[in-house]
Amino acid sequence: MSFLHETREKLIEVIQNSLVQVLEKREIEPEGALERVKIEEPKHREHGDFACNIAMAIAKELKASPREIAQEIIDNLSAEKAREALIDRLEVAGPGFINIYLQKDWLKKILPAIAEEKENYGSINKGHGKKVQVEFVSANPTGPLHVGHSRGAVVGDVLGNILKFCGCDVEKEFYINNSGHQMELLGRSIYLRLQEEQGEEIDFPEDGYQGEYIRELARQILCKYGDGLELHSPREREALCREFGYQKLMGGIKDDLKKMGIYFDNWFSERSLYEDGLVEKAIALLRRRKFLYEEDGATWFASSKFGDEKDRVVIKSDGSYTYFAADIAYHLDKLKRGYDLIIDVLGADHHGHIARMKAAVEAFGYSPEILEILIVQIVTLWRGEEKVPMSKRAGEFVTMRDVVDEVGVDAARYFYLMRGPESHMDFDLELAREQSAKNPVYYLQYAHARMMSLFGKAEERGISTPGPGEADLAPLGEEEESLLRVLVRFPDVVEESYDNLSPHFLTVYGHDLAQAFHAFYNKCPILTAEPEVQQARLALVSGAHRVLRNLLKILGIYAPDQM
Repeated sequence: MSFLHETREKLIEVIQNSLVQVLEKREIEPEGALERVKIEEPKHREHGDFACNIAMAIAKELKASPREIAQEIIDNLSAEKAREALIDRLEVAGPGFINIYLQKDWLKKILPAIAEEKENYGSINKGHGKKVQVEFVSANPTGPLHVGHSRGAVVGDVLGNILKFCGCDVEKEFYINNSGHQMELLGRSIYLRLQEEQGEEIDFPEDGYQGEYIRELARQILCKYGDGLELHSPREREALCREFGYQKLMGGIKDDLKKMGIYFDNWFSERSLYEDGLVEKAIALLRRRKFLYEEDGATWFASSKFGDEKDRVVIKSDGSYTYFAADIAYHLDKLKRGYDLIIDVLGADHHGHIARMKAAVEAFGYSPEILEILIVQIVTLWRGEEKVPMSKRAGEFVTMRDVVDEVGVDAARYFYLMRGPESHMDFDLELAREQSAKNPVYYLQYAHARMMSLFGKAEERGISTPGPGEADLAPLGEEEESLLRVLVRFPDVVEESYDNLSPHFLTVYGHDLAQAFHAFYNKCPILTAEPEVQQARLALVSGAHRVLRNLLKILGIYAPDQM
């Protein structure tokens, strides 16, 4: 439990104890009322550290004015319990709020906590060793990773980091879509370009894979195999093109992910589902459980029994399996691996996937809650006021590598996380390159560089830098309070990201942390301050440094010593 959460719980307990007395005087049962006691942080600091609106919530039942009830709650408050909860004073405000002002030094208690927990500060340990798999990217190896893949890649990677930081046993997996029509089309597209390179006239299919990369693969095959291609039949040449293209493109995908700082524990091949008979076994299990039926020559999964909008074909009339059949088999394999939670991070065109996959999970006899599917919305690229054109169909899409080469890994990762995954996002390439406070990742990294510079200057002057809990913090006053308030929030923000499976809360927090630190740094002299103040402020910077390091590690962003 975080320090802030623990503080709230103590305040709730104190208010509840006082409320019981108020209710007993009126001979009213307290149960329902006690559950309604909530503690919130007011928007304006002059209204206290926390506030409670329970008096307004129960005024009608008590047939009394909210202000009267609020005052009664305050009057019945135990002085001893109030001290234990760090309360300095309470006031009735507005229509009946109870504003809570805590003891002057309550925020300073966070620095010894940071010192004690170090790299674990912020971890709420909600996972308790829960086994979680996060599957993300899982792109068809038919072309380079594009911008859409990039966002899902970073979201999945950081989500895994959050879950691990909070005590889960996390595995990150890439599902390689290396079977079926798309792979056949890749082989045909390369082969046709190969024929074109040899001077033959071709009729390129409208749905074929476009782009210079297809022509380049064809040239590489010609360079490698040359006249040896004539020893193979056209069908064999097309198969060779498919496998050569697949291996090259898959290698490029792995290189791009590595460049982005993304690594996987497992690479799962779709082909293995067929080679190991897993698709047949999954279909057979659904048949035994009587969730399949035949109609119009096809085999259907009765997914509508489990909340899907309609039933789904798993075996087509020609006897071939659908993509959905492979997805079913893949998720059955995941379920058998014993995960407590399975998370699929999918692209914007997969909304229809949610209900049908949860239906399959339930049909196999598992709770659908074991599967969580996150949909990551599309990215629109801009250069200032100019929209960057992207046409995947024409093969002229912007790749993951293009973005990283233009703005760098850190800016790319941070910008992809700045909005919730379910929201469309605009990515301004010009802003991401800018080295100013307008660029949020630069602003955050500059805070770290400033801290390191401060520590370096202190060492040059023979000034020791205490850890967060190694100095007398009494000299810290109102000028340092804003930064302390941000530091104390970190575990709660981590918990919010964990509960919502959304990393963007951390980038919002990162901006708040950088803003609070820069404001403190510009307003409060540190190395030139009186020795007691100097040491207290250096201890505060040490605490901020630890929190910032923990944050950047979760986000997978470099912590620079200088900029």
